[in-house]
Amino acid sequence: MRAAIITEPGSITVGERPEPAPTADGVVVRVGACGICGTDLHIADGEFPPSPYPLVPGHEFAGEVVAVGEQAPGGLRPGDRVAVDPSLYCGHCSYCRAGRGNLCANWGAIGDTVDGAFAEYVAVPAVNCHRMPDSMTMRQGALVEPLSCAVHGVRRIGVQAGERFLVVGAGTMGLLLQQLLQRSGARVTVVDRNTDRLAVATALGADATAADTAELDGEAFDAAVDVTGAPPAIEAAFDALRRGGRLLVFGVAADDARVALSPFRIYNDEITVVGSMAVLNSFGTALDLIAAGAVETAPLLTHAPSLEEFPDALKLMRSGTGVKVQVVPDGAAL
Repeated sequence: MRAAIITEPGSITVGERPEPAPTADGVVVRVGACGICGTDLHIADGEFPPSPYPLVPGHEFAGEVVAVGEQAPGGLRPGDRVAVDPSLYCGHCSYCRAGRGNLCANWGAIGDTVDGAFAEYVAVPAVNCHRMPDSMTMRQGALVEPLSCAVHGVRRIGVQAGERFLVVGAGTMGLLLQQLLQRSGARVTVVDRNTDRLAVATALGADATAADTAELDGEAFDAAVDVTGAPPAIEAAFDALRRGGRLLVFGVAADDARVALSPFRIYNDEITVVGSMAVLNSFGTALDLIAAGAVETAPLLTHAPSLEEFPDALKLMRSGTGVKVQVVPDGAAL
């Protein structure tokens, strides 16, 4: 089968890989669509320590079941359309036993630590598959995973009706978080240097937008979410908080990145700083939100290159053009 392969950091090819077979409790999925995430860029650059090489990346995906293992649970059948949770938790470490599988001591993920879905086919555990209603497209199905991360993030930060939120970063994740926060009753200001993305944020109902936090004229927020992972942006989001405020560090920073936050303010103003890591009991909720039309997907799904165009698709992602870039291996995301 054809697959995109990161042979080593900085080296990407599209070539042949053996077609996978299902494990006894797994299935094989023909990939309908797979989104490119910021984590994929980190993997391509050798900046995501858990990833081995060579690796077929791709963890935001949906497709059609084509083969089922003899002991696969869930009653899946060939032809079932599924969105796939990429999480691979061990189930027996202290974190898993405490119900915090996303912090698993033996954490893994499809496309991050084992071969993923920038390929024609991918083998996955059957328990990770969530059936999609007929009304959902493959491209919408591939958006479930990022939305599930946003759902977990909103749970981590909490939101009360009427609160003023600052979202720094108007890429896919920022725009998904914006929508979830607004549905919870928050008023949201979105900051991004990309004016095209700010226009999308406005169309989705943002209370205000700005190209830089410096343009906010000292406005103080109840809570802020950084979606960039950039230390200066995190610091600016922290500085924009009012007393008693909350900061969610959502974006993926380099593991050696550092920020300067005032410990006196954290103490004196009772500032809460929390992180949000991937997916935790949120995948089904995210699928239901998209299926119900509670989250707008059309403004986000801007590019659908073929598998053969994967190297150029990474460049497109880096350029900040559009919003969500999703690879469609067979050329038609049904």
